[in-house]
Parts: sequence; C-alpha cells; structure tokens
Amino acid sequence: MKITLITVGKIKEKFYNDAIDEYKKRLNRYCRLEIIQVADEKTPDGAGQALERQIKEKEGERILSNIRDGAYVIALAIQGKMLDSVELAKKVDSLAVGGVSQVVFIIGGSLGLSDQVLRRADYQLSFSKMTFPHQLMRVILLEQIYRSYRILTNQPYHK
Repeated sequence: MKITLITVGKIKEKFYNDAIDEYKKRLNRYCRLEIIQVADEKTPDGAGQALERQIKEKEGERILSNIRDGAYVIALAIQGKMLDSVELAKKVDSLAVGGVSQVVFIIGGSLGLSDQVLRRADYQLSFSKMTFPHQLMRVILLEQIYRSYRILTNQPYHK
C-alpha cells in the first residue's frame, strides 16, 4: 500500500525533520511512503473571516491538485472521528483488504482545511480536540501509522 501525507507548509526545525526521517525509515518495510508539502499562505494579523476563507481555499486547491483519482483520503480535522491506535490499525487494514492501493492523509495549515478538501475526504480523523502545530502533527501521524503496522503484524512496540 502507498501512504501519502499531504501537508501545508515546510518543516524548519531540525528535530522535527530528524523524527520524520526516522519514521520514514521504519515505515519503509511496511509501505511506500510519500510526503508532499504544499506552500502555505501567510495570514496577516487581524485577518477577517473572508480573508481566512480565501487563504484556506488557496491552500485547499494546492492540496487537491496532489490527490490522485481513486485514492482514499483521510483529512485530519478536529471535528473528525477519534480512534485509538488499534482502531486506526484496523482502519488501515480494512482499506488494504478492500483493495485500496493509496491512502492519503491530509494535514492542513494554521487555519485548518477548506470546505472543498473536507468534502473530498472519504474520512475525517481527529487526534484530539486540542490543536497541534502542523510540524508536530506530522511526527505524531507517522508514529501512529508505524504503530498501526506493528499492531497488524503482531510485532511488539512500546506502549
């Protein structure tokens, strides 16, 4: 299975990149992993709702242009469904068994995801009601994907 992460913005901190590289290396034995970074839009202080919507739409267009037909799309969204690690593993497994060859996870920018992206998503996943920096969320998501494969292959992994 191919797992694609589409994320808004670049990672600037070395420690995040080091963690991402480590999980990319670990996941290499379970799936083909691709990470696509699309440019973020600068949000001026005091931006109104109309400008914020325009920014999300621009970022959303960039995201959508990187989704291939037939891909199963999981958008990370606060309003999405919360799963524990075993449930996420079962979700990944059921997609693979069902013949899905590519799963795309989407992490939005600082304003979240556009309505267009949320409509395109086949599933909305929430990790928490809290908001996390998108750089950290990449690491958390990769760790949970790795944990899913460890669960599915009955291999030990720390709790």
